[in-house]
Order: sequence, then structure tokens, then C-alpha cells
Amino acid sequence: MTAPAIPARTSLRRFLFNRAWQALWVLPLPVWLLLFFAVPLGLLVAISFWSVVNYRLTPDATLSAWRYVLGLDFLWASFWRSYSLSMASAVAISLLAFPASYAMAFVAAPRQRLILLGLAIAPFFTSYLVRIYSWQVFLTEGGVISSVVQALGGKGESLLNTYFALFLGHATLALPVVLILQTIALANVDRTGISAAANLGARPAAILFRVILPAARPGLALGLLFAFLLSYAEFVSAAYLGGGAFQTLPILVTDLVRAGQQWPRAAVVALLMIASLLVTAFLTVLWAYREKG
Repeated sequence: MTAPAIPARTSLRRFLFNRAWQALWVLPLPVWLLLFFAVPLGLLVAISFWSVVNYRLTPDATLSAWRYVLGLDFLWASFWRSYSLSMASAVAISLLAFPASYAMAFVAAPRQRLILLGLAIAPFFTSYLVRIYSWQVFLTEGGVISSVVQALGGKGESLLNTYFALFLGHATLALPVVLILQTIALANVDRTGISAAANLGARPAAILFRVILPAARPGLALGLLFAFLLSYAEFVSAAYLGGGAFQTLPILVTDLVRAGQQWPRAAVVALLMIASLLVTAFLTVLWAYREKG
């Protein structure tokens, strides 16, 4: 006997129910992107074409903010200074975190690795601003580092308002994130490839550069990218450790807002930052997954 045919109305109802159920699980992602990325970005673009009248933001359709910002002599100097400092900090932070990440991934036991990763997350339980203020105690003239240098016979000058202080601020923010991402990437490297290379007589340096690093490249590149993103848009270090002596793009944004509530001009600078961040992220991901399909 043949099974009775399912009515077309029942099949259509089941089909629509399955589609609605699938859409229910897919919907949160586009809604989240719309509310927290597309809408704020669209508002930022719109504000860049507005104007300020009597210190009040007025909806408009003018290119005055774009002409003013793009005509600033020091805009591109600030851009390249911010970009180069952030990229240098990202590379230095990634190199600084790698030995600890390697030890946690290949030396520490799984339970020890979890404990160490928990300790890496612990700095986020404290306000970032408090951590930056604490660095001032170490870096200022007469502070901890200055006193130690003076005890050793040095001058003991203040290290505030220097590139070193700015790097410390970037590292304070990004180093735990890079450490965690690198550790996860290295811990997921297939051990059979490492064992095969060792059995074939490869030296430790060759195993590191020809087996481990290529296999962990996406995760390492992601850590580098996060370090750059966090350093590039970081304002607190530039203001409190750099003292505003280095005209970075976040400092420029605050200066434009303070100069007569010029939010449209600040929006133009912010859009330039977003565009450069997106290009950098795209190129980094493209390099990370090169030859990986």
C-alpha cells in the first residue's frame, strides 16, 4: 500500500513554518548590525553634511565641513602620525605577547592555560582610565622609574609626553587581548604537523617559522589587527600619557568639537578614520587567509 499523500496546504504550512523558524535564528545578526553599525554610521555621514549655527548643530546639506577638514594643513600629518604610531604599537605588542602566548599554548597544561588566560582577562576588571592614571605615578618626574634611575646615577627625567609613554598606554589596552588571541591560535595548531617536522629532523626555528606560524597565521593576524584598531582610536593615552603633545586623530576630533561645537568637522575626521580602519582590516584579513581558500 502506498502512503497517503500530504495535502498541499499542509506542505505549504510546514514550509512557511520552517522558513520562519530559520529566519528567527538568523534575524538577530542583521538587526544587531543595523542598530549598532549601519544606523550610527549613517547618522555620522549625515552629520558631516550639516552645519553649526550659533553653536547649535543644524540639519543641512553642505560640504563646508569636508572642505574645511580636507583643507587643514596638519590633517594628513596627524593621519600618518596616528597610523604609523598605531601600527608600530600593534607590531611591538604582538611581538611582546608572543613568547607568553607560545608558552601557554605549548608548555602549560590545559588547566594551567585556563588559569593564565583568566589572569590575562583580569586587567579588564579595572577601569582603563585608572590604569592610565597609575602609569603616571611610575612615569612622572620623581615617580617610581625616575627614582630608580636617579638611584643608579642617571638623571631621572619624566617619561610623560613621550612616545614610550604612549606605547605603554596602547599596550595596557591591547596587550591582554592580543595575548588571548595568540594563545587560542597557537593552541589550535595541529600537533601532528609539528611532530612530523621534528621526526624529519627540522630544527626548532624551522618548525616555528615553517609549521607553527603559517598554521596560526589567521589568529596571529587577528591579534595584530585588534592591537592596531584599539591603538588607532585610543584617546586616553594620547591625552594623559602623551599630554596632547602628539596631534593624533582622536586628539584632533576633540579639538574640533571644542572649537565651537563643530560636530560636522569631527564627523568628517571620524569617517576618515573608519575608512582607513576598514581598508586596513580588509588587507589584514586578506593576508591572513592567503593560500587558505
